[in-house]
Amino acid sequence: MANLVRANVDNEMVKAVAAVMLKGHWDNLLKPKIGSCVTSTTISQALLDISQYYFSLSWSFFKWAESVPSYKHSLQSSWTMIYILTKQKHFKTAQEMLQKVAVKDFLSSPTVLNALVSSNLNNDVNSHLLSWLVIYYANSKLPHDAIQVFEHMRVCKLMPHTHACTSLLNSLVKDGLTDTLWKIYKKLQKMGVVPNIYIYNVLMHACCKSGDVERAEDLLREMEFKATFPDLYTYNTLISLYCKKGMHYEALCVQDRMERAGVCPDIVTYNSLIYSYCREGRMREAMRLFKEIKDATANLVTFTTLIDGYCRANSVTEALKLRDAMEAKGLYPGVVTYNSILRKLCEQGQMKDANILLNEMNEKKVVPDNVTCNTLINGYCKIGDMKSALKVKNKMLEGGLKPDRFTYNAMIHGFCKVKDTDGAIEVLFDMVRIGLSPSYCSYSWLVDAYCNLNNEVAVVSLPDEFTRRGYLVDVSFYRAIIRRLCKRGKIDGAEKVFHIMQTKGVLGDSLIYATLAYDYFKVGKVDAASYLLDDMYRRRLMITLKMYKSFNASYSDENTLLDMFWSNVVQRGLISRTVYDDIQQLKILS
Repeated sequence: MANLVRANVDNEMVKAVAAVMLKGHWDNLLKPKIGSCVTSTTISQALLDISQYYFSLSWSFFKWAESVPSYKHSLQSSWTMIYILTKQKHFKTAQEMLQKVAVKDFLSSPTVLNALVSSNLNNDVNSHLLSWLVIYYANSKLPHDAIQVFEHMRVCKLMPHTHACTSLLNSLVKDGLTDTLWKIYKKLQKMGVVPNIYIYNVLMHACCKSGDVERAEDLLREMEFKATFPDLYTYNTLISLYCKKGMHYEALCVQDRMERAGVCPDIVTYNSLIYSYCREGRMREAMRLFKEIKDATANLVTFTTLIDGYCRANSVTEALKLRDAMEAKGLYPGVVTYNSILRKLCEQGQMKDANILLNEMNEKKVVPDNVTCNTLINGYCKIGDMKSALKVKNKMLEGGLKPDRFTYNAMIHGFCKVKDTDGAIEVLFDMVRIGLSPSYCSYSWLVDAYCNLNNEVAVVSLPDEFTRRGYLVDVSFYRAIIRRLCKRGKIDGAEKVFHIMQTKGVLGDSLIYATLAYDYFKVGKVDAASYLLDDMYRRRLMITLKMYKSFNASYSDENTLLDMFWSNVVQRGLISRTVYDDIQQLKILS
């Protein structure tokens, strides 16, 4: 009874507000006695009632209320107005309003969506609104929000527009969420969404990005079965995939197929095919294809690909000839083109020629990037010219470029090569200071340099040096040092570092234990090896398939010792049944 009375009161209030709207006495709604009784639900319902007969009046009232300083539209009233605009086919205005609301409010929440959608029962309009919302979130790089809206549509049996489906799938591809993409696509099919060429092209792009040839071929068959004819983008994506996989014959078959279908190859098609040849050093075939280009014009990518191919094939002279040819056609090399030539010159130790090329870049206003600087630094480090390498690094900083992991590793390697361990350690600490984690190679070069100087003590004291400078030494540091010392046969040094690690309270991982145990077997310390393997079992540290492969690759010339080691590992149950089965399969295949 109380609910019925409340409903009557609400209906009367809606009628009163609607009457005020119709008469145009909108200021009356601002009076305290009336305004205190008007809720967002009342406004929303009044807007709906008026819009059935006087759409322009409801829109004018909404805009007027928006301009009142003391009033702010609620999410409910805003959504109602968007709903009315969409129903009246004022799509552009509705979309603009929806985007503004989505920026301010958390619309992808299932609770919010349920409240908004259930307030208006026209499924066609709701499909419009939620499809636009999916597009907005997808284009805003918020794929998880887009998925939430899509899932709500699926539960409510609202059909998403194909544009929304394309946008959602495309956002998933861009974010590398390939598994999620295929799950969503299956759901779309169950919902009855008929894929168009745009959806298929996004799916084909996903296959290309993940290197899934089999699925791409299945998609092409599905398109043919559903009479959706591939377009230029479809064929180019498939050719690109085959070329990345080195499947030249299949790529050329697709080119032939597209031409027979009346789709002319463009420069993107040719660039993919040329790239596949250059990648494998087949420059004769690449140049033959380059000369056969028809109905398309070679661009910067074409020439850069060929120049890079010649550099990789050790033909810098041919690369420079092509560089001149592209300039003659009015195409001027950019930083990527110059980087390809610089890389080869630096690899060959031709630093004088590299500097001439660098000066040419400067004259032509081609700005060096990180790759340019790293290439030069690496080139100088290889020939032991650390003074020049440091100069390039300083110029890099002056130019606003940030040294990366490659920069620091090249310099660590360079300093170690010239036996300047102090320089190497300073670069290592500089690397840690800016938040970059040194790799196994970074530590390995340092260990090698100290060992070559017969200064094993310096290696063992590295953890204390890190601590003294205020840096946390984690398990990756100990793993790299112990592995490298073991690799060099410095088992005593590795044992000391392992002991330091334990006293510092750092728990070793499977690789540290297995590496040390193996080397104990190697030097005849069977009891020490057995103790470590037993400790591994107590700590439930298991051998992975990756570790198994790594050991076999590193100690391939020690088969007898490896067999004994793996036998001890298996006896102690340090390999799971799944990994053991995988290992047996590997043995059969080998």
